[in-house]
Amino acid sequence: MLLASLTAAALAGCGFKLRSSQTFAFQTLAVTPEKNGLVAADLIRYFGAAIVPIVPVRGSTPPQVIVDILQEVREKSVVGVNASGQVREFQLKIRLQFRMRLPDGRELIAPTEIAQQRDISFNESAVLAKEAEEVLLFRDMQSDILQQLLRRLAAIKTLDAS
Repeated sequence: MLLASLTAAALAGCGFKLRSSQTFAFQTLAVTPEKNGLVAADLIRYFGAAIVPIVPVRGSTPPQVIVDILQEVREKSVVGVNASGQVREFQLKIRLQFRMRLPDGRELIAPTEIAQQRDISFNESAVLAKEAEEVLLFRDMQSDILQQLLRRLAAIKTLDAS
């Protein structure tokens, strides 16, 4: 008990604080996704009820901000081969380009790119396992990109375009 309270006091004294939920300067937003964009779908799912369609229905209020997903690219390239030319290593990449603007067109965040990459070894005797690992790595990179995107959106403290 004493040890736990001393640890808590030491952590509080050094400025340690658990991550709290992010606060945003807006209550509603619209997302203009690139076709079949998985990060855009995750962003829409994250904000849920705060998502407002771009085309306002008569009588509805327009969104406070618009997040344009300009490009989402997934790549897989060979980075290593053995002496007989068989693939031994791939590099997986996801690049997301986005911007944030007000409905009148003023930009709050200029077009910005977020990228993630992972290396994955390959073994032709375990093709199914490596395909499953590839899917998991892409999903992990997608989650990391979404978290970076959310932090950038949370960094906007006012909706005045400067």
